[in-house]
Amino acid sequence: MRVGLFLTCVNDLLYPRTGQATVTLLERLGCTVDFPLDQTCCGQMHWNTGYGRRVEPMVRSFAETFAGYDAVVTPSGSCGAMIRDNHPKAAQRSGDAQLAEAVGAVVPRVYELTEFLVDVLGVTDVGAYFPHRVAYHPTCHSLRLLRLGDRPTTLLAEVRGIDLVELPGADECCGFGGTFAVKNPDVSAAMGADKIRNAESTEADVLCAADNSCLMHLGGMAGRRGSPLRTLHIAEILAATEADPVDLASATARKGAPR
Repeated sequence: MRVGLFLTCVNDLLYPRTGQATVTLLERLGCTVDFPLDQTCCGQMHWNTGYGRRVEPMVRSFAETFAGYDAVVTPSGSCGAMIRDNHPKAAQRSGDAQLAEAVGAVVPRVYELTEFLVDVLGVTDVGAYFPHRVAYHPTCHSLRLLRLGDRPTTLLAEVRGIDLVELPGADECCGFGGTFAVKNPDVSAAMGADKIRNAESTEADVLCAADNSCLMHLGGMAGRRGSPLRTLHIAEILAATEADPVDLASATARKGAPR
């Protein structure tokens, strides 16, 4: 299967190891992975702040760049939700019938990573090894728009050596919300502190999620609290093996927390 990897801006600029882990994982499972260099931002920030017309060139670029792939996979619930839920709306609003047709052709082949693994490849045991205590945070977009359900935890439960624990208040927002954190910093910080306290109560070594944007927020919160909790994208856990383990000592630093 020929897969186009939509890495997203946050991962490309700040967390390239998530992209590397995604490629490693997909190739291990027999996929041919391409990273088209013409990919750009999905337009989520613009759309959420009311600049709908500014999104149209990004929608057009995405449809053109990822046309022809068997599947388009992204390690980001929020960007995946933006494409699936809002790209068709933006295309319709543009009044460009050709754009709407192009978007309609590519969007049904767009998958968040865990969704692709379980629903398309039909696997839950990906051959991973991660001997640590882990709590999973289902981010808002993955939970409410993509409706990933138990796909991520089903994959995590099959990882050898893992101690997967339930996160109290798992369905509550972490407080990031993109521009929400900028416009409402006090509320955002309070929500993030609640999430970190809940994660710490599990005595987990790692808090993982399907969105590095949320993990950036939570990693920063944990760092400021002096918490031993590490944050890590689920792709990096699923790509880890006994021969190629994850270095947890550097995990929080890579997620943007101050030292």
